[in-house]
Amino acid sequence: MIRTKIAFVALALAAAPAFAQQTPAASSTQSLLDTVQKVRADENAAFEKNKAAYDAAGGQQQQLMNTATQKRDQLNTESTKLQNTYSMNEVRINQLNNQLRDKAMALGLAEIFGLARQTANDDATVMQQSLISTQFPPKAGEPWRDEFLREFSASRATPTSADLERLWIEIQREMTASGQVTKYRTKVVQPNGQESDTQVVRIGPFTATADGQFLAYLPALRTMNVLPRQLPAEFMAISNSYKAATSGYARAVVDQTRGVLLGMYVERPTPIERIRLGQEIGYVIIAVGAAGAIAFLYQLVMLVLVRMSVGRQLKNLDRPTPNNPLGRVLLAFKGDKATIEEDSDVAELRITEAVLKEVPRLERFQAFLRLCVAAGPLLGLIGTVVGMIFTFQSITESGSSDPKLMATGIGQAMIATVLGLGIAIPLLFAGALLTSLSKSVVQVLDEQSAGILAENLEKQRRA
Repeated sequence: MIRTKIAFVALALAAAPAFAQQTPAASSTQSLLDTVQKVRADENAAFEKNKAAYDAAGGQQQQLMNTATQKRDQLNTESTKLQNTYSMNEVRINQLNNQLRDKAMALGLAEIFGLARQTANDDATVMQQSLISTQFPPKAGEPWRDEFLREFSASRATPTSADLERLWIEIQREMTASGQVTKYRTKVVQPNGQESDTQVVRIGPFTATADGQFLAYLPALRTMNVLPRQLPAEFMAISNSYKAATSGYARAVVDQTRGVLLGMYVERPTPIERIRLGQEIGYVIIAVGAAGAIAFLYQLVMLVLVRMSVGRQLKNLDRPTPNNPLGRVLLAFKGDKATIEEDSDVAELRITEAVLKEVPRLERFQAFLRLCVAAGPLLGLIGTVVGMIFTFQSITESGSSDPKLMATGIGQAMIATVLGLGIAIPLLFAGALLTSLSKSVVQVLDEQSAGILAENLEKQRRA
């Protein structure tokens, strides 16, 4: 009896972890035994169920593995077959290429095709830069002329008759259009960036105009644009007259470099831009030159009027007037006639005094002009030095001698020198002109005063 109880207690202790949280506490040993047997039966049923599921899954996995293995074998078979087919095709292609090469050599086509490719390669760049392309745009789905020629020259396949025909057509069209002057409508980019359908007058591959304005060809965009700055007035007048011509021969503006000269004219700075490049030194030089020019014009007008009045006075020496230097000299001689007639030395001094009073008025501003002539080159030299300082500073800051970086400083130096010489040389001639005019008037005064004095002395001797 005791052994039986001990067995039941041991069984209960063994089964307790499995159903301690699921089965309520047993009220007796018999109920405990029943509970343990029930739990064991449930566990056995769950085990059999999991085993059956595992066996079923294992069979399915084996089936999938068999299917994958079968598919792999099939693909390996097809790959081997395709590989054999590719090898056979490669051998066949090589045989056909050898046959084609032999036939081409026999017919001399290899040299013809090579020459065609070389010609296409040479003409591709010419047609890319040619504005004639705007007159002959490609059809829908076809490449542009230069693209077709580049593809043709780079291709290693045997060219077809259509390719050879288009190559001949494009070359012949370029040759024919290069000698024609024609009008056609195409897209033109305006200075504001908008495109417009405009009538263009094309002179060969050299120059194109639209609405009286010169155009430039943009190879990257394959279109034309209006030059941001047009050519000088004389070229524009020739272009307008050429546009209005209807027959016969007419003058025209032709850029034989196909746009290079037009670009140089566009990039050429205007006089105002050149002056601005000189900066402060340039403005000072121009101010000095303007002051000298104003002084020259004022004195020139005065001397011309004086010469005219002196000329009129020479015709009427008996009636001197105070509105001209000669008249004032004559009036000074006749002012104290009794004293002058008694003493010839006094007469000479009086006449000399009258002449000397007129000389400063006649030589006015000449010293200032000589100063401007001397100051112009010196100011230009200052601008040259400042420009070179800017040039060396840009080289130091950038660490390279890029011409674009040095262009501003060198331009300022050269412009200052040109401005200094530009005001000095004209003012030098202007000063010489004023000196010549004033000396001519002074010479007339000296001649007349000497004549009056000689006449007075002769009268005294006769008396």
